[in-house]
Amino acid sequence: MAMRMSGLMSGMDTETIIKELVSAKQTKVDDAKKAQTKLQWKQDAWKELNTKLKNLQAKYIANMRFTSSYSKRTTKVSNSNAVSVITGENAVKGVQSLQINKLAKTGYLTGAQIKAADGGSLTAASKLSELGVTGEGTFNITAGGKSVDITVNGDSTISDVLNKIKEAGVNASFDAKNQRFFVSASASGRDNDFSITASDSTGDAALSALGLKASLIGDKGDQATLDRYKEYAAFYVSGDDAATLANINKDGRITKDIESKVSSYLEQYKSLLSTKSDAQKKIDEINEKYKDSSLDTVENYTKQLEAKQKEKTELEEKIKNLTDGDEKDTAQKELDTLNEEIKTLSEKKTDAQSLKSAQKSITDADTKIADIQKHITVTEGTDADGNATYTAEATQTLKDQVNNSYLSQAKYASDVVTSINNGTYTATGATKISGQDAKITLNGAEFTGNSNVFEINGLTFTALSETKDGEDITVTTEDDVDGIYDMVKNFLKEYNSIINEMDKLYNADSAKGYEPLTDDEKDSMSDSEVEKYETKIKDALLRRDSNLSTISSALKSIMSGSVDVNGKTMYLSDFGVETLGYFEAPDNEKNAYHIAGDPGDANTSGKSDVLKSMISNDPDTVIAFFSSLSKNLYTKMSDLSKSVDGYRSYGNFYDDKKMTSDYNDYKTKISELEEKLNDYEDKWYSKFSKMETALAKLQSNSSAVTSLLGGS
Repeated sequence: MAMRMSGLMSGMDTETIIKELVSAKQTKVDDAKKAQTKLQWKQDAWKELNTKLKNLQAKYIANMRFTSSYSKRTTKVSNSNAVSVITGENAVKGVQSLQINKLAKTGYLTGAQIKAADGGSLTAASKLSELGVTGEGTFNITAGGKSVDITVNGDSTISDVLNKIKEAGVNASFDAKNQRFFVSASASGRDNDFSITASDSTGDAALSALGLKASLIGDKGDQATLDRYKEYAAFYVSGDDAATLANINKDGRITKDIESKVSSYLEQYKSLLSTKSDAQKKIDEINEKYKDSSLDTVENYTKQLEAKQKEKTELEEKIKNLTDGDEKDTAQKELDTLNEEIKTLSEKKTDAQSLKSAQKSITDADTKIADIQKHITVTEGTDADGNATYTAEATQTLKDQVNNSYLSQAKYASDVVTSINNGTYTATGATKISGQDAKITLNGAEFTGNSNVFEINGLTFTALSETKDGEDITVTTEDDVDGIYDMVKNFLKEYNSIINEMDKLYNADSAKGYEPLTDDEKDSMSDSEVEKYETKIKDALLRRDSNLSTISSALKSIMSGSVDVNGKTMYLSDFGVETLGYFEAPDNEKNAYHIAGDPGDANTSGKSDVLKSMISNDPDTVIAFFSSLSKNLYTKMSDLSKSVDGYRSYGNFYDDKKMTSDYNDYKTKISELEEKLNDYEDKWYSKFSKMETALAKLQSNSSAVTSLLGGS
């Protein structure tokens, strides 16, 4: 760029002169920028309209092509307080009879209020000894096929009991405020109910102390617990353990229980081996690190660090009070050395802690492995790839434990059943709602399930209350007239919105003479004036647009055209769907469709509702017409949004590629014009600069001559 000098010597306003000289070229730049801006606005207008057209096609027209979209049915019941019904796609039209015989119930036990032996309150941390539990006893909780034996003693806590109960897959909690246990099944139904049975007298005493013994007699008795007691009592053969075990194991439950425990112990065994291996690696790593030195104890490192930390604190305080620079530097070096020592000691302490922890991990693992080996015999081997393999068998100790547990349950169950029969069984105040299956009768056929929800032949019934004796609920499934009507209405609403917008854009007032504003022009106007000015241009961007006309005309042609329905030519007007009269319709709404009798349309609400009547009386004709009309619209819209090489991307209704290309061309053109403008401007600045330089020299020479001639 040439050096720019103002008219200091000439007294001329060079800035203004040059600005006028280059104004013609500046106008070319401004015109190109304005054209680019208008193109960008036009792109934005098309993007917005394109989105609406695609939404109309995808959300409404695409679905309405298929007759299955009109297969809408609804179900009404004569007693909505007793049952609710959801109508599925495959529901069959008709009238059915329904009775709700039983509602499903979830097993729920509310424990008796308990208290400590000394009368104090209990918490989750309280020990069972505070409830008077002594010795060791076992009780069992079974839910949904999962059975857990819970062995407790005086040192067991309420929290321990809760955790074991939850292992059976039920919900359990202890309400410290009310001093009660609450236990509930995870789901409703008889098969999901739970039982809580004692395996021995001490276990029974523990259940009593915990307030978990409910009545087993009568309609409100704990049916699941009674059934389990009766089941095990039937297995028991007095004086013959082998026969008792054989009876229990007829279904293989003892064998499966042993296998399950073997599998569990083996997994624990392998996990402990892994723990030992990881710990040993850590020990070897630390030993290698200190092979040329020794590692002290954690305790000694702690003492050394405390002493060093104290020394550090004192030194830092000393440095704060030093004023002599050399003394301060010396003290700082001491502090740096001390920090390194502390860092080294901290690292050694951490290693000592890791070593101690790893050694303890190995010791603990060995202890647990020894206990596991009392229950299983493990055989180690390797597979074809050299990986370690492990198999296990139950030891006699494990077999005896399992067998004795089942024997104990059977013997005690026999005692409980005997006490029930002779009237000596006592509960402790717990109440139990037994799990119950729901049962309904539909058209004389009974259906049962563990929940109150039944899915039958396309209908989903949710039982809410039991029906009275002799009461029948009428279930009526019919075509959903309102559903089909609303689908057509919503489509027309969306179509009208778009077609009205297209007409408004096409018929917009001319904005001839209006061009996008330059920055200088905007500066001379208020914000509201700029907005009003630009809106005028934007509203007219698609005025008389040929592509807009093509799309609009195509849609209007199909909507006003005929459709063949079973050999009969039909139009939208045959269904009470028409446009308003030319003089009745507002501007740019003359191609919008209105449904006769639509209560939400002030123009047609007073007319007879032909569409709804036809849906009700002749749904097949309605479906055939609108599915065919939608197919025609979909095909035409797909054709209008095909990809055109160099002009249009697939799925777009406007020439997006061409507009993008033109926009980029404007960018190049503007850049070139600005470069020419700058060069032209620099040329003039260079000429005026040379003139100012020449005038300066002339004045200097003139001054020199005047001086020689004795002038002042």
